[in-house]
Amino acid sequence: MELTKHAHACVTLDKAGGHLVVDPGTFASNAAELLADTSTVLITHEHFDHFDEAAITAALDARPELRVFGPAAVTGRWPGRESQVTAVAPGDRFEAEGFEIAVFGGTHALVHADIPRIANVGYLIDGAVYHPGDSYEVPPAVVHTLLLPTSGPWTKMAEAVDFVRAVRPETLVQIHDIMLSEIGQQAAAMFLSPQMLTEVALTIVPVGETISL
Repeated sequence: MELTKHAHACVTLDKAGGHLVVDPGTFASNAAELLADTSTVLITHEHFDHFDEAAITAALDARPELRVFGPAAVTGRWPGRESQVTAVAPGDRFEAEGFEIAVFGGTHALVHADIPRIANVGYLIDGAVYHPGDSYEVPPAVVHTLLLPTSGPWTKMAEAVDFVRAVRPETLVQIHDIMLSEIGQQAAAMFLSPQMLTEVALTIVPVGETISL
């Protein structure tokens, strides 16, 4: 499987005969292009940095074969499109583009007590790659590659460390990083390293680059 990092929390996954787009949000300037090149989109939650509603709506209008999976708060934006959009919740399992996908999570991480928490799902893809959306909730499953959010109003380094320790992935890849400078990204990698607080090094994948998993 190959993973390509796009802006912030958006990634694409490829393997023979299959292609997925996960969380094409408004920070991904190439969202329309990504949507034009896929048949399946996974959305973790409704926040704009993970969910470019306008771009996805345009893609659904243009391509009847496009399928979008996400929490009901996302898929409910498109009533009458049952053949194109599917609401998912923790415990669901489905196949798309030849990938086996299991749904975990449930709730967005706390930003502040004054901000209501919303639905957030994480996706375990082919029993290997886990995209948690905006949550450090530990999935009850073996995870080979963990995509780790490292910046945002809800993130905290101590919680990120404990999340990595609990999941125990073999590979750790940074996402949700648009608020970090290059120095900030390297600082995160320093703390999230075998030399300091975790047993696996944080891989920083530049936007547009691809790694093999």
